[in-house]
Amino acid sequence: MTHATATPKKSAVDRFLNIVESGGNALPHPATLFAILAMVVVLLSWITSQLELSVQHPTTGELITPVNLMSIAGLHRILTGLVTNFTSFAPLGTVLVSLIGIGVAEHSGLIGAALRQLVLAAPRFLLTPVMVFAGVMSNMASEIGYVLLVPLAGLVFLAARRHPILGMAAAFAGVSGGYSANLLLGTIDPLLAGLSQEAAQIIDPAYTVSPAANWYFMIVSTFLVTGLGWWVTERFVARRFPDAPEAEGGNDIEPMSAAEKRGLLFAIVASAAVTALVLWGTVPGDGFLRDPGTGDLLNSPFLRGIVALIFIYGVVAGVAYGIGAGTIKSDADVINGMGKSMSTLGVYLVLTFFAAQFVAFFNWTQLGLIFAVNGAAVLAQLELPGIVLFACFIVLTATANLFMGSASAKWALMAPVFIPMFMLLGYSPELTQIGYRIGDSVTNIISPMMSYFALIIAFLQRYEPKAGIGTVVAVMLPYSMVFMIGWTVLFAVWMAMGWPIGPGAPLAYLPAT
Repeated sequence: MTHATATPKKSAVDRFLNIVESGGNALPHPATLFAILAMVVVLLSWITSQLELSVQHPTTGELITPVNLMSIAGLHRILTGLVTNFTSFAPLGTVLVSLIGIGVAEHSGLIGAALRQLVLAAPRFLLTPVMVFAGVMSNMASEIGYVLLVPLAGLVFLAARRHPILGMAAAFAGVSGGYSANLLLGTIDPLLAGLSQEAAQIIDPAYTVSPAANWYFMIVSTFLVTGLGWWVTERFVARRFPDAPEAEGGNDIEPMSAAEKRGLLFAIVASAAVTALVLWGTVPGDGFLRDPGTGDLLNSPFLRGIVALIFIYGVVAGVAYGIGAGTIKSDADVINGMGKSMSTLGVYLVLTFFAAQFVAFFNWTQLGLIFAVNGAAVLAQLELPGIVLFACFIVLTATANLFMGSASAKWALMAPVFIPMFMLLGYSPELTQIGYRIGDSVTNIISPMMSYFALIIAFLQRYEPKAGIGTVVAVMLPYSMVFMIGWTVLFAVWMAMGWPIGPGAPLAYLPAT
């Protein structure tokens, strides 16, 4: 007597996420949607200009009014900016240059062999936390995470006979959702600290904010985000994307051949040589990859040129592997590998074109500034306990992040409002900056305004051809919600315990007497 296998009952969360995905994917193709949104922004610019909406800039006092794109001047700007909007779109060059180098490594067989070795050597149950942690650490130079780690995570999980979208979701959650967590300082730290210092000097002209002001909190947050990301992946995402999907190549992972081992050895030696050169340029105080004027590493050619280093590592390691394994016979094989990686980007380029127009139009209209200032003014008028007020601030920042993707642009606008306000209430600029960074991070993964959102859709479509905006939002929404709750709780505990949040960075602000 045979027994029918019972279909697992879907939880309320699963049903909700299915509705989110279906609703989102019922929308037009993402490229079409961005084109429609761009036209909506143009129409909205006319409506808001007719209503004469305006706000006063919190720093300069300048009156900010909507820029009407449904005008002769607006039409001229659209026509003359259409090409440069696309070619200057931040992620475009990063993706193209990185994938040219990565294409050599992939075409030579290096990536496939390395991933197979990783799966053979690593415990399967640790793949998820490793991917989340790697994502968090990669956000020092976020292009690495988006362009390299997210697609590689999908391949690693596929080789381990787990659904590739699980790996990509875990990596994306770490890279983007965990943007304000890290064991090390990155380029965003001095940038935000500089803006915070300028805002703090509105109240206290002698106040300084260190780039390491949030370091202690960031270190603890790294392990928090890794743990929460691991739990969400296995508890929620894995239910929607079961293990062992059908994949080309069968189910068995073949052991490494002698030629592949030799190729990996060649690649390791070549990569070590490049790494030695990089260390020579970065470790000494006067290293040639440091800032020539200050010797600083945070604002150095090394970090600003991280995309070029991805390209160099991809080409050098890929060629070395190909020579050792016998998969590269001539320069034509190298060029063919570069070309093959470019041939897969057709849909992404179209999507990026329309996404770039939408983002540019929205910035031109100044509607993001107007919405953010109005929201900040409402929150500033609320007389709430400290942790409640900061929780509202985190939620406001997270909401603003859905409309303004740039962390520095939002903080340049919000810092002059909130840092002085919280300083007058007795809270340090460093603490306010942490609240901002939490809110700015947790909704990155569900915001179409995030620069790399279109690229993530393209990655998912390799394994789910019908994936769209709804798929990404449904997959990442549990991470966003859990990260916001968990991080806010950590923030509340930190405030209650009175721990310092960074070297010389207190929680309280005491005016000089």
